Amino acid sequence: MRIKTFALTLMALAIGSVAMAQGDIDQRVEELLQKMTLEEKIGQMNQLSGGYQFTEMIREGNVGSILNIVDPVEINAVQRAAVENSRLGIPLLVSRDVIHGFRTIFPIPLGMAATFDPDIVEQGARIAAIEATASGVRWTFSPMLDIARDPRWGRVAEGSGEDTYLDVQMGVAMVKGYQGEDFSDPTSMAACIKHFVGYGAAEGGRDYNTTMISERALRNVYFPAFKACVDAGALTLMTSFNDVDGLPSTGNDWLLRDILREEWGFDGMVVTDWNSSGEMIAHGFAEDLKHATELSINAGVDMDMMSWGFIQHTKSLIEEGKLSMETIDNAVRNILKLKFRLGLFENPYVDVTLARKVAYAPEHLAAAKQCAIESAVLIQNNNNVLPLAKGSTVLVTGPMADAPYDQLGTWAFDGEEQYTVTPLKALAAHFNVINAPTLSYSRDTDTSSFKAAQKAAKKADAIVVCVGEEAILSGEAHSLSNLNLQGAQSQLIAAMRATGKPVVVVVIAGRPLTIERDLAKCDAMLYSFHPGTMGGEALADLIAGEAVPSGKLPMTFLRDAGQAPFYYNHPMTGRPNNGTETLLHDIPLKAGQTSLGCTSYYLDTGYGPLFPFGYGLSYTTFEYANVNLDKYEHNKSDYIHIDFDLTNTGDREATEVVQIYVRDLVGSVVRPVKELKGFMRVTLKPGETKHLMYDLPVSDLAFWNRDMEYVVESGEFQLWVAGDSASGEPINFKVL
Repeated sequence: MRIKTFALTLMALAIGSVAMAQGDIDQRVEELLQKMTLEEKIGQMNQLSGGYQFTEMIREGNVGSILNIVDPVEINAVQRAAVENSRLGIPLLVSRDVIHGFRTIFPIPLGMAATFDPDIVEQGARIAAIEATASGVRWTFSPMLDIARDPRWGRVAEGSGEDTYLDVQMGVAMVKGYQGEDFSDPTSMAACIKHFVGYGAAEGGRDYNTTMISERALRNVYFPAFKACVDAGALTLMTSFNDVDGLPSTGNDWLLRDILREEWGFDGMVVTDWNSSGEMIAHGFAEDLKHATELSINAGVDMDMMSWGFIQHTKSLIEEGKLSMETIDNAVRNILKLKFRLGLFENPYVDVTLARKVAYAPEHLAAAKQCAIESAVLIQNNNNVLPLAKGSTVLVTGPMADAPYDQLGTWAFDGEEQYTVTPLKALAAHFNVINAPTLSYSRDTDTSSFKAAQKAAKKADAIVVCVGEEAILSGEAHSLSNLNLQGAQSQLIAAMRATGKPVVVVVIAGRPLTIERDLAKCDAMLYSFHPGTMGGEALADLIAGEAVPSGKLPMTFLRDAGQAPFYYNHPMTGRPNNGTETLLHDIPLKAGQTSLGCTSYYLDTGYGPLFPFGYGLSYTTFEYANVNLDKYEHNKSDYIHIDFDLTNTGDREATEVVQIYVRDLVGSVVRPVKELKGFMRVTLKPGETKHLMYDLPVSDLAFWNRDMEYVVESGEFQLWVAGDSASGEPINFKVL
């Protein structure tokens, strides 16, 4: 998808057509490589954080990439040092963590996944690229493709959740959006697929922790999004902090050479995560930084981010015969090829007046608002309290009601809070708003203002309580063992409930929180994963009924953090839960030492989650009917033709995310109880019925089997067409 925006038009006017006359890039790389000294080659493999302080190193050819500068004046200055003052004039590659927007901030990636809308996600990435490249940033460390099944891990905010298929769709959309149709276009920003691999499976949800993942699980669950993004043309890949089966990713030649290069044919550039090479010393995998450098380069890393090991030790390792010149040359080829692909040799500088002309273009803000609308999930709506009547008097309170900085979420380095529209501000366009400040931030425990808010509520028709998490409470290095609302937020909800007025809770957070206790104290709940710049307007439109919720949960919501990790597509167990549970309060005193329920569940929380993957309500209801397959038996080369009727049974136009799940009943290895294999967004007018069709390739049922072969196995299957992972009736079919 290629969007035409005001910002893109400005860029075209400022820069003109700069598509590189590429010729034979490989030939140009080889010609340049032949001119380079060993020191210059090593310099290209070195990435440093900052700008001016490294000017002399840049002039000497000792830096290949710079990260964390976004001032176009400074970027041009350091670029000039490389292009005009170094011996060979090789431009720098300027990078930044542009994760869910640059100036115009979209919902966090977990929120974007909740849209189940790859088109809006691709559009968001394209807008991020347009705004970031206007400042001179040509490389972003996104998308994060880590499957995350434990909400205690703070970086769930940065990915697409627990499901492999959804991760594939969102990841590919972001790669396409960042990179555009022509890499040499000045608005093209190289994507970096990360973290390779298994980072989201960190034990206990503790960041940087170890992972234990079998090769089969890697191939069936954790590899597919990376493979799909490689096939989609992702230009770079980042190694991971964690080890897999005792081998840190940055020193794992099986991952970086056998799988990535040989099996998948990746021809892009590999970079470490921040000092992940040096951290192999703490892992006990490398003796010192020199040894870590040896392991990293031999494993297949091309560029080092901030360990300083490559620049310090590569030359001596070559002299000692521990690294070959062929290995170094291959790494430098990958770096130079990327720079040629991006057109940096032809267009190394940026128009310093462009960045502010591009930022916050009206089309960008409109897209960010639409994404925030689609990402919000309606969790509960008792007695159809939502939407609230326009023009009514609404008391607005809670720490996230007017928190412009925190609303942007994690990894929003370049978002500017003065441009953020908060719920408090936006609700005033629809309602007579009474502002009742209470908790000043999400961890605040001061309840002294609650009585005043309760008194003010007497004049209100309804109460909107905005709670959740500050931005700092999710993201990298922000793991939690307690997923309840922090501070006195639950007490605030209860205090508002005590007024007897209808209570709408809006949760603005970076992860799934355990909100069961809070649901009992409110009439309706909207869940918004940090929604970004336009989140307030989006939420206000939803509360007022100007828009209808359509978001679906990209992760299972737990009753209690003790259930983690919990995910819908788990393998079948030998004693699956059958709905018969003996819970704590059911156990008689001095009960015999029996096995009680004899199935897989917890005595205190039972078996099921609070809400399943794919769940989300609307202001209307949808009815699925006449689900049929074209035939019972299918060959492995066939498509499964699915048709069904979907009816909007309510009185509002709305969009339903139709989800298609499949279960392989018997496999050569234990298979998941259910797997997402497709989805579509369908908009229906009130009372409208659409006859819909979906073609599912039988080849999409393939998996890595007992013999570690990627095959579709013959046998019996079940298929569901439903609004979430726990609904619908199965239809049986057979693969011959």
